[in-house]
Amino acid sequence: MKARTRWDVVCTVEDLVPDSGIAVWTKDGPVAVFYLPHRLPALFAVSHTDPFSGSNVLARGITGDVGGEPVVASPLYKQHFSLRSGVCLEDDGVQVRTYPVLLDGDRILLELPVSADQMDTQAA
Repeated sequence: MKARTRWDVVCTVEDLVPDSGIAVWTKDGPVAVFYLPHRLPALFAVSHTDPFSGSNVLARGITGDVGGEPVVASPLYKQHFSLRSGVCLEDDGVQVRTYPVLLDGDRILLELPVSADQMDTQAA
């Protein structure tokens, strides 16, 4: 059975900073949204939590390109995470969660899981 999801507005285009990330709070936890205007697609979203430190810092990481792969380097221990897959380039056994992201007019939407509690609330 496929997990239920929904698209939630998390910010607007005006909130984005070119070649950088911003942190947004979602029902799934903190998420880092990155805007890389020189790439297609230009928007990426990954968990804001650095799996090596447990700190919410990835939106503050440095974006770049490693062998054609768009990445963010954690500001703490400098591991690179693929913005497409979430896999750590230095340790492929570690990864951060990625989220589908969509531009709708000037709104940025993320596809987020719907918990059982949220399904019960929506059905009521």
